[in-house]
Order: sequence, then C-alpha cells, then structure tokens
Amino acid sequence: MIQEPMDKREDEVQDEEVFERWRCEVDKGQTPIRVDKYLSEHMAGTSRNRIQNAADAGNIWVNGRAVSSNHKVRPLDVIQVLLDHEPHDFTITPEAIPLNIVYEDEDVLVINKPAGLVVHPGHGNYEHTLLHALAYHFAQSSHSLDINDPNIGLVHRIDKDTSGLLLIAKTASAKTHLGLQFFEHSTTRTYNALVWGRMEEESGTIIGALGRDNRDRTLYRVWDPEENPNAKEAITHWRVLERLAYVTLVECRLETGRTHQIRAHMRHIGHPLFADEKYGGMEILKGLRTQKYKQYIENCFALCPRQVLHAKTLGFTHPRTGERLFFESEWPEDITQLITKWRNYEPNTLGG
Repeated sequence: MIQEPMDKREDEVQDEEVFERWRCEVDKGQTPIRVDKYLSEHMAGTSRNRIQNAADAGNIWVNGRAVSSNHKVRPLDVIQVLLDHEPHDFTITPEAIPLNIVYEDEDVLVINKPAGLVVHPGHGNYEHTLLHALAYHFAQSSHSLDINDPNIGLVHRIDKDTSGLLLIAKTASAKTHLGLQFFEHSTTRTYNALVWGRMEEESGTIIGALGRDNRDRTLYRVWDPEENPNAKEAITHWRVLERLAYVTLVECRLETGRTHQIRAHMRHIGHPLFADEKYGGMEILKGLRTQKYKQYIENCFALCPRQVLHAKTLGFTHPRTGERLFFESEWPEDITQLITKWRNYEPNTLGG
C-alpha cells in the first residue's frame, strides 16, 4: 500500500489550534470519488482549484487524517475542511483605493498593479486589497458590477510584492473566454526580473513541477513527480536582457501560471530573485567580501525592498471582438532606481 504524501494524523497536530470550516459524512450509496471532485460538487461557490490548494496546504481531512486532493472518499467517510485561523467573512466592500487603469471597455479591464497591494483577501489581509478597489471602481460606473459575483473578476493573479499588468473580466462570458485562453496558454505574458549571479547562457527553459515545500508551507519548490505526484507542471522560458556585475536582468515568459513560479524556478537553478526574502534573495549571494560592498547591497535593498519582479507585458484575444490586444507597462520607480544603481556600479570604489 502506498502512503499518501504529506500525511498528517489528528494526534500529531493536537497542540495546534485549528478551526473547522466545513464537515460532512459521505452518503452510503456514494461510489469512490476523488475528494476534490466530491467537495467541489457539495461546497457551493467553492472551485475545485481552491479545494486542491487547500489539500496542498494540509487542510482537507478524511477520517481524522490530512489527505491529498486525489484521495478517494468512500461511503460514511467523514470529510473536514480545517483552517489554522478563525473563519472570516470575505464579502468585499468598496474602498477608495486608486487604480492605475491601462485599458477598460465593457468586457475587460487591465490594471497596472503597484507592488505592496494584495490582490485577493485572505488570512491576515481582509481589507485594502485590489478587489476592494475594484468594488469601489465598479460602484462608480454605470454598470454597478458586484465584485463578489464569482462569474466576474480576476482572471489571474500576481503576488503582493510583484508589480505589473493584471487582467479582470467584467462579464461571465469574458471570464470564461479569458480563462480558457490562460488554460490553453494562448495568452502572452512576460516578466522582467533581476536575479543574483551571472547567467552565462543567452536563454533557456526551466521545466519543473511545483508544489508546496514541506519545510515551509508558504513556499513552493520543484519536485520529482514520483516524489510528489500532486506537484503541478510548470514551464518558464527566460532570456538575458542585460548583465550587470553580480546580477542579471532577465525576461521570463510563462507557459504555465503556477503560484510563485518564477521565484521558485529561479531559485531552483541557483539564481534567486534579487531582494526576494522568501526565496533567499535578501542574502549577499555574489560579489565582494568588503564592508563597502555589503553597504552597497544594503543600499540596493533599501531602494527596492521587495523581489525585483514586474509583469511587463500582457497579450490576449478580446473575448467579444476577437481582436488581439497587447499591453506593456513601464518599470515602477523602485526597479528603475535599482537598475540604474547597478548600471553605475564601480567595483574599484568598493574595494574590488
């Protein structure tokens, strides 16, 4: 019998405070079925993808044991959805947060998101998110759209401390159409990233299935599919834009859109994003061993105190007209200042 990965028994977490969000007992006549499919059919308003993410985080339990999303439930099994925090009402109310709108029509909205703005409410971020800003924007429009309607809204997401272009659907048909484009990889998305180290090749492709890291469940890492069958395929294409002393400016093109994909992939090949605290980029990984150089890097971190990652371009087919649209955004001021500082780097003044 093969033991499921990341298995956790109830008695192993008895000292952890958890909160039960949902519980049910499987019907007597139920044929064996994947737990993620079963829950998506029985938990109204909850997507299968969200359930799979909950399973990856160890929050789906069957008969007192954490299970993976492909675990098959059987008659009379007791399913629990557990949280490590008290349940919260995520109803989104309007907040007058400024939005940098790049394009808008009756079907779609393209926004240039600043670093530091959380996209979607979650544990610890119940207010002041991009969706709260959208709720306010929609309330001011003649259409009075409701951002709480699951049939509209975000088509994809970017991390809190990543800046750049984000696509929002304003109708149900637009969300379906755009979602299919993302699924079929027919959208065009490129990111600019500053990574530690000198990348000698001009371009390359990183292929590595991503799943949560056992040691820190807030991080993702590359897994061997045999070691973690729940890890999801991820493909990142990269090319060098500019080599700058001990860092390299690269363009990344996503073929898939996994959580933390660029950050985890770049760390995997030994080039963490500069100033990426979660993935090791806040350490001095390359350069000189002088106090002046250490101070130089600390000044760089102060200029851009977040991972240097910007969603630079976005291309997609308009869901109504069929026209191919393409948008490009400029670097925000923090990245611009940091790149300028590296371009002006003079090692002789730093003891090198």
